[in-house]
Amino acid sequence: YEALLEALKQSSTEQGLQPADAFLAKCIQLHETTLVRHGLMLVGPSGGGKTCCWRSLASALGKLKKAGTGTHEAVQTYVLNPKSITMGQLYGQFDENTHEWTDGVVASIIRRCVSDPSSDKKWVVFDGPVDALWIENMNTVLDDNKKLCLTSGEIITLTADMTMIFEVENLAVASPATVSRCGMVYVDPGVLGWEPLVKSWITRLPSSIQVHAEHLYSLFASFVPLTMEFVRRNLREPVPTVDNGLINSLLHLLECFFSPFFEREDEG
Repeated sequence: YEALLEALKQSSTEQGLQPADAFLAKCIQLHETTLVRHGLMLVGPSGGGKTCCWRSLASALGKLKKAGTGTHEAVQTYVLNPKSITMGQLYGQFDENTHEWTDGVVASIIRRCVSDPSSDKKWVVFDGPVDALWIENMNTVLDDNKKLCLTSGEIITLTADMTMIFEVENLAVASPATVSRCGMVYVDPGVLGWEPLVKSWITRLPSSIQVHAEHLYSLFASFVPLTMEFVRRNLREPVPTVDNGLINSLLHLLECFFSPFFEREDEG
């Protein structure tokens, strides 16, 4: 995977991310899973880098395709949140008055992917919590039949270059039937750590602050681990958080204090 690793490092850097070994390892795991499964789940708490993982991999595969390296294909991605809409809007429904069928978001996306003659890979990313209601309708898609069955009676058969990716926090309400049909990639925020977040944030700071980058990072290294340990051991949170979520909040607060150093459009 030397060529893929180099492309991953390049695409990560372009997105303002740190090509940490743990992050690259998850990207490789995701790539290997897409080769053997047409349905897979990226599982883990927020802040672990699940979205960045598939975005970096898709970008890297596109670079390799453009360079003509290996047998890699470019990737088209279609992202939706299945819990933000109703079941009818998700899969399709009949109009109560006219009895006309209207395709849902998933049906429209899969229909578009199936009709695309290109050799590009098509990733349909379900970025939202798994629910026992909507995920059960995907079982025929995830098994060897690879068919989406709509309530209109129509059956859409998936092509070989299509992959269903479910980006979820946990599998608490997913049935064994669904889980057994999917490949699993667990992304643990604890493995990534807080260092890549801080390093990426520092690179986005104005040049007037960049000169103090080393000192700024040393302050983070001195205070963040001890403070995080204190929070976890001695404090009770009304709303549960992950470590990287607290770090992100800290970085946003610091940006407020650094706002005078950022160039504004009205100042030219």
